[in-house]
Amino acid sequence: MKKKKDNTNRIIIILGVIVVVLIALMLIFKKDPEYTKVAVEPSAKATITEKVSASGKIFPVTEVKISSPVSGEVVDLSVVEGDSVQVGQILAKIDPEAYQSQVERGVASVNAAKANLANSKAQVENIIAQREQVLSQLLNAQEVHKRNETLFKDGVISSADYESSLVNVQSLEANLRASDAGIKSAEQNVLASEFSIKSAEASLKELKTMLGRTTIIAPVTGVVSRLNVEEGEQVVGTVQMSGTELMRVANLNAMEVQVEVSESDIPRVSIGDFVDVEVDAYVDRLFEGKVRQIANSANNLASGMGGASLTSDQVTNFVVTIDILPASYSDLITADNQFPFRPGMSANVEINTSTVEDVLTVPVQSVSIREFDEDDTRLEREASYNPKDENFGEVVFVVDADTIVMVEVSTGLQDDKNIHIKAGLQEGMNVVIGPYSAISKQLKEGEKVTVVDEDKLYKGGDN
Repeated sequence: MKKKKDNTNRIIIILGVIVVVLIALMLIFKKDPEYTKVAVEPSAKATITEKVSASGKIFPVTEVKISSPVSGEVVDLSVVEGDSVQVGQILAKIDPEAYQSQVERGVASVNAAKANLANSKAQVENIIAQREQVLSQLLNAQEVHKRNETLFKDGVISSADYESSLVNVQSLEANLRASDAGIKSAEQNVLASEFSIKSAEASLKELKTMLGRTTIIAPVTGVVSRLNVEEGEQVVGTVQMSGTELMRVANLNAMEVQVEVSESDIPRVSIGDFVDVEVDAYVDRLFEGKVRQIANSANNLASGMGGASLTSDQVTNFVVTIDILPASYSDLITADNQFPFRPGMSANVEINTSTVEDVLTVPVQSVSIREFDEDDTRLEREASYNPKDENFGEVVFVVDADTIVMVEVSTGLQDDKNIHIKAGLQEGMNVVIGPYSAISKQLKEGEKVTVVDEDKLYKGGDN
């Protein structure tokens, strides 16, 4: 009996140990319900500045392309790239020999025209003298003919003598008319000679101008930003065609950034908007700028109505010109580096288009688009979202204790981090800020969640 009792005790002890082990294992491996882990952040007031980002190049505000008006060989180049020049300074010379010869021929043409004028005037005087002589002869012949007419009536002279005196008068009258015509012709020759002189003098003036243009002078004060020729090169003048560009002179004291802004962003940009300018050459440095000009036409619009493409598959951008404010880089100007910016440098800009201060904000990723059915049941986001569809709305998810509350909101401006909440939220509410996959698709009204720190959420360090 005793042995049977001992076996029973052992069985009871073993069963007790097993029960204890099972209970311990249940306690060890007991898990909390698997809730979605989210990070939250209180809604708070802040200042939001809406920005339009773009990229482009730096250019001088004033840059003059200098071409030779005349063709020929560059016989003297007085500057090198980077030289500072003053207005009126000699930059280069084109071989003047051919133009000097043309000027000499022009002078000879003027002198020849003046000689022709003198001859024409002398001819006029000669014809006038001849007319006076003919007139004197005519007056004498007319007197003789009057006497002969009386004598012929009295029968003193024959009809042959009478007719002879008449013919003499008529001949002299004809000579007088010829002299008058000759005088008019000679006077016209004088006018033609005077016009020839003016034409020759105009040609000479033009030739002298061309000769003077063989010396290239600086039209503005600035820096030689580009030099395209060397001494001995042949250049083509702008008289014949577009001409050879010799160099460029730029005012590097005033610089601008030209950027391309997409057609979807250009309506928000206005002249006078302040701009943050980041230049690749200066790391971790922001410069200040101001919008000065906005292009009226897209930069890919072909000139002329007949050349414009009407297809919409091309990217349409508009050029925006931004002045870089000198005060923002004055500390970079030194005796060794008077011009911190060089034409062609790359730049990225952020145009500050609108600003609202002290408004309620949440992180941008906290706002999602959801669809509501007729029973106001919150459904998943769909790819067919249409912002004009009243069944869709912007929502944020608020954590109340450990439960999700979906709140429909009205939004305004946004920047890179935050978005303005116009209506729907109050300051201090715990808004879900991550993960984005949960915000955009998974979270539902009334769902239980586990709140964790944001850094643990993405590092996976919280269980």
